[in-house]
Amino acid sequence: MSDSLPVPLAHRVPDLAALELLLAVARLGSLGRAARELGITQPAASGRVRSMERLLGVALVERSPRGSRLTDAGVLVTDWARRIVEAAEAFDAGAQALRSRRDSRLRVVASMTIAEYLMPTWLVALRAERPGTAVSLLAGNSAAVAERLRAGEADLGFVEGLQVPPGLDGVVVGRDRLMVVAAPGHPWARRRAPLEPGELAATPLVLRERGSGTRQVLDAALAAHGGLAEPLLELASTTAAKAAAVGGAGPSVLSELAVGEELAARRLVEIPVADLELRRDLRAVWPAGHYPAGPARDLLGLTWSPAGQRA
Repeated sequence: MSDSLPVPLAHRVPDLAALELLLAVARLGSLGRAARELGITQPAASGRVRSMERLLGVALVERSPRGSRLTDAGVLVTDWARRIVEAAEAFDAGAQALRSRRDSRLRVVASMTIAEYLMPTWLVALRAERPGTAVSLLAGNSAAVAERLRAGEADLGFVEGLQVPPGLDGVVVGRDRLMVVAAPGHPWARRRAPLEPGELAATPLVLRERGSGTRQVLDAALAAHGGLAEPLLELASTTAAKAAAVGGAGPSVLSELAVGEELAARRLVEIPVADLELRRDLRAVWPAGHYPAGPARDLLGLTWSPAGQRA
């Protein structure tokens, strides 16, 4: 018994381009006309036929001044070729159907701040480009976004935080600043000097829940100052935390994106903090190794330019 490995099928069977040429020769009775129909030169067509004959070990086409005629072996091979090409056409039609089904829907999952304050504008722009795509948007904290993507429950996600969650790839699509805010009647609103980081860390605050990008950034920033005190309130959305702060429940730390209107109307006041970095990256993310395709790729293109950095 030979120990040699079998020759792969792809090395024993002519490729589709050669089989399509053979079918065209059979239909048109001329290698030259077949070449023109397929958009190749006659020498290229002749070379393709010779390569096919060498591969199969039989003559397929007889050439004469009056045209080209299939040999008996060529007639048999043409019959087999027709079935292969028909199967390839069915394969291509099925792949197109899969692409059409993929392109007809987009599942997006985004962290709360991005979902509330950035996603509406992005989705309006996407609808202008892809009016036939049905979009579903789920909102949750950054940890929940990562979980849904890893579980295959979304095509594209958006998170805030310090880094790309494990198991995902991503790009930075924007940057955001967290602000310490309080109602105008809070004692901090009357301070003349900036708040010290240690004082912020030691004060019970109205906070987003653990797992949110806002909480991750704040935890990291205050780790060197004793860490966060037990929250005054721990809420699952930016809107809820903002409403609590506006209502006078206590100071909060919120995205600059979320509090512009309240600051302008003096329903909230920004409290400066000395020597504390509260900036964060906003990222588009997707399962590692699976770059977005179809409408997910288009939405990514609306939020990020390749001139930006992969992160």
